[in-house]
Amino acid sequence: MSLREELIKKYAEDLKEKCGVTPDMDLLTKVTIGCGPAIYNSDSSTVAATQQSELDTIKKNFLIKKLGLKDAPELDKAIHAVLEKYGKSNKHKYRAVVYYLLTLHFKKESFYK
Repeated sequence: MSLREELIKKYAEDLKEKCGVTPDMDLLTKVTIGCGPAIYNSDSSTVAATQQSELDTIKKNFLIKKLGLKDAPELDKAIHAVLEKYGKSNKHKYRAVVYYLLTLHFKKESFYK
């Protein structure tokens, strides 16, 4: 099993156990691949949910640039809702899981098809 496959398995477990979501493995794989090399770096593979700069980066680089959404207060609300769903006490929020949940939130699964 490749490192990427192992990470995807770990992300799927997080989605099930911490978020109560049964993942679409094809979509999760595509979202993970879309994260690029960030998934292999211990710092960039997780989201620093308490840092505003990190939340701004998610909004700007993922929601606006990647998914093509318009900048609006709903984007910030969605980020906070996803982070809440992932669990405030959970210190290790994987970027791929957050992006997967945001993709579902905005019904942008077709972007990865």
